[in-house]
Amino acid sequence: MSALETKNRDELFTPEIRAEIDHEIAKYPEAESQSASMAALRIIQDANGGWLTQERMDEVAVYLNLPPIAVYEVATFYSMYEHKPVGRNKLCVCTNVSCMINNSDKIVEHLNNKLGIKFGEVTEDGRFSLKEVECLGACGGAPMMQVGRKYYENLTPEKLDSILDELE
Repeated sequence: MSALETKNRDELFTPEIRAEIDHEIAKYPEAESQSASMAALRIIQDANGGWLTQERMDEVAVYLNLPPIAVYEVATFYSMYEHKPVGRNKLCVCTNVSCMINNSDKIVEHLNNKLGIKFGEVTEDGRFSLKEVECLGACGGAPMMQVGRKYYENLTPEKLDSILDELE
């Protein structure tokens, strides 16, 4: 690793972040650090306000001793990684088949009207962003959305209002 790479790694990765990533790396055989790339990207994204910059992805590549393209491929393939700023509360609304037949369109319309944003946008105050997602595996509770690591199922406009009021 070059002196610049070492300097960047040490300045941009706090000891807590390094420990968290190292914990993930330890789950895999020594020569397979790339297996921890998904977890490392999640950790960095969380520490960076919910989104990844090219610089942050490059840091992950250096830390895991991978070519940057290997990290970019992961970060651009999976929908859980964001590449532009998001709201403090990222509302991920499922619009796949089960949710669609259970009126997810009404949920989306309610959110559009209440928040004044569409998919891919952030409210002016930075409190909410709205993202359309494919199946999140909660078809029995359709329509549903995910906020952070929490699922909200059997949504109605009234239930949405209550959820939004509770979020920071």
